[in-house]
Amino acid sequence: MINKVQTILLFFFLMMPFVASAQEERATPKSGEGISAFLQRNGRVGRSYYNEFLKLNEKHLRGKEELRLGVKYVLPPLKDGKKGTAGASSQSTVGKTIREPLFGKELADVKVTSNRLKDACFYIVSGHGGPDPGAIGKIGKVELHEDEYAYDVALRLARNLMQEGAKVHIIIQDAKDGIRDDRYLSNSKRETCMGAAIPLNQVARLQQRCAKINELYRKDRANYKYCRAIFLHVDSRSKSAQTDVFFYHAPKSVLGKKLAVTMKKTFESKYGKHQPNRGFEGTVSGRNLYVLLNASPTSVFVELGNIQNAFDQRRFVINSNRQALAKWMMEGFITDYKQAKN
Repeated sequence: MINKVQTILLFFFLMMPFVASAQEERATPKSGEGISAFLQRNGRVGRSYYNEFLKLNEKHLRGKEELRLGVKYVLPPLKDGKKGTAGASSQSTVGKTIREPLFGKELADVKVTSNRLKDACFYIVSGHGGPDPGAIGKIGKVELHEDEYAYDVALRLARNLMQEGAKVHIIIQDAKDGIRDDRYLSNSKRETCMGAAIPLNQVARLQQRCAKINELYRKDRANYKYCRAIFLHVDSRSKSAQTDVFFYHAPKSVLGKKLAVTMKKTFESKYGKHQPNRGFEGTVSGRNLYVLLNASPTSVFVELGNIQNAFDQRRFVINSNRQALAKWMMEGFITDYKQAKN
């Protein structure tokens, strides 16, 4: 009898580590995935899960809040045993705070203030990046690089859309820069395509970002009724060529053209209000651009101005102007979203 009891106790103690490990759930992040997206994919949505995750995995993070590839992270225990939904409802709770370190320390916490885009998902792509600075303009001896200014506008747009309840994927990323208010944005080659190095070859670069968008879209379209991609660029023309914002769509895309026209009308309205005597001469046209033809979601390509022209340069170097560009594009998306629902 004693031997039988000892055997049972021994079996019980041997099984304890297996029971504990079964209760401790772990997962590995995907390339380019931030903590918020990683937790959302694993059904942990909300600030409390985020904070608990940081405590559980403090020793395995790069810096304070950056995931390492190949590491199996401990997931916070599910509250009441229920997984959160990675769909639209989890993105649209007014008052919820989403943490996105890409925006920089001061702006990383994004409070959802509206449900106007609660069923919408966006793919925000700033042009060039990594080894390719794109177009280069000059003010005195200071170089203005297209990729830096397009990226800053992209981050501002992404943050605005998140505040409206949308799901947002920031495709081109710089882990250090964040949203910057400087007049002259420092140049770097740190940008990645969601964690992957950006190729110098143009075709390979465009293929990479389209492949990432399409990979995400295949999953998102089951949860979101409205998915749109936007590609942000800065043009380079002669110094004398002052330009307004141009909007391009894939030639055969009815929805793409509709979005581009809605964006243009939004900008016309804003110019009419803020610069009534100036007018707005931006245009909409179909273009056979690689990203427009190969990205699966309905897409719009936006040229924000001429980086060589002194007047247009004010649109980029003044931070309030960069914010205005982001805000007006966000409002264009809201109008298009409402029209798509009707």
